[in-house]
Amino acid sequence: MDKTPKSLRLQIGIFGRTNVGKSSLLNMVAGQDVAITSAVAGTTTDVVEKAMELLPLGPVMFLDTAGLDDDSLLGEKRIERTRRALDRCDIALLVVEPGIWGVCEVQFAEELKAKKKPLIIVINKADIKSIADDFMQVLQAITDKVIVGSSVVTAQREAFLQAFKLCLIQTCPEDFLRPPTLLGDLVPAGGVAVLVVPIDLQAPKGRLILPQVQAIRDGLDNDAVVAVVKEREYAAFLQNLKSKPAVVVCDSQVVMKMVADTPLDVKCTTFSILFARYKGDLVEMAKGAAHIEALKPGDKVLIAESCSHHAAEDDIGRVKIPRWLRQYVGGDLVVDHFAGRDYPKDLEQYKLIVHCGSCMLTRGEMLWRIHQAKERGVPITNYGVGISLVQGVLKRVLSPFPAALDAFEKEVAQVISAL
Repeated sequence: MDKTPKSLRLQIGIFGRTNVGKSSLLNMVAGQDVAITSAVAGTTTDVVEKAMELLPLGPVMFLDTAGLDDDSLLGEKRIERTRRALDRCDIALLVVEPGIWGVCEVQFAEELKAKKKPLIIVINKADIKSIADDFMQVLQAITDKVIVGSSVVTAQREAFLQAFKLCLIQTCPEDFLRPPTLLGDLVPAGGVAVLVVPIDLQAPKGRLILPQVQAIRDGLDNDAVVAVVKEREYAAFLQNLKSKPAVVVCDSQVVMKMVADTPLDVKCTTFSILFARYKGDLVEMAKGAAHIEALKPGDKVLIAESCSHHAAEDDIGRVKIPRWLRQYVGGDLVVDHFAGRDYPKDLEQYKLIVHCGSCMLTRGEMLWRIHQAKERGVPITNYGVGISLVQGVLKRVLSPFPAALDAFEKEVAQVISAL
């Protein structure tokens, strides 16, 4: 549990006014002094992360944020970081004091409702202030998940934690409790999944990249036989198998060779496409790829990466994808790159967003990015889907996912008819 990547943890954001007791609450839940607490307003200046195992949910990540009403000199920047944490979190805890429910709380609750994120309200400082019935009624009209307690009364910690865990279980997104599988529904028990893994400049020395490792583990968890091979040995390996594999998965950069070497009656796809389903919405990504057909020289394209790695000489996002898109369009494109958790607000300027596999983002965060794109009328696809289209093999690698393939075919027909 300690080694679970951030992106696979349930992200729980802690929000509220300055000095309402957000950091004290985090310390109480963690059972240790994780965040600095002080009577001085604005003590929390940046998002404080605390990874822990919270049974029975498992690995979680708490995000302690600056005050929503911070009016200090740095307040605007602090609140901007808080807003980013809101986009990232799966569940929001709004910490309030008895009797205090003003404009900032109302706006926050409305924003959460618009983003369709679950809300738990924690009434803190109940040991020093009484809670009026009408105040409780106001909160319960907003959410039925309201917890009363004190973040500094240690004798109440166990009772608070039990109520808190119950709210989390009732509120926890279903896709976290039962996350979509990577390979499990593509390979029967005892079947073979072949993973074609190129070892290039971007492969970490002595290790495989996270999507490849997760695919191996998911296959094993679903009682599949997982075989890992490099692209140059793949064709010979297939010939040595007594029976055909259930599915073949490759890195997007070798998708043309993999498709050429794979029999038509064998399912095949890419790691990036698997992650488009696992972390986001493959149907929307497939529809977004159709809009590559409408790109013209001079159009602006956003390449979004969820990690901030050092770009290699022939980097997939910085070099290869822009090159392939320009070749496909037949002219130059204006390509912007955003890495890590940076994501532009003015998405309307782009004709297309091409997102990475998002292995470093939570599913909720990736779904919110897709939602932002749809809200602004900007098509969004991902590396594997987009690469497969410009390489001419998208229908082949979408064939294991009929709904996505059908959505792509309908969308591309509409795009072409509109040209």
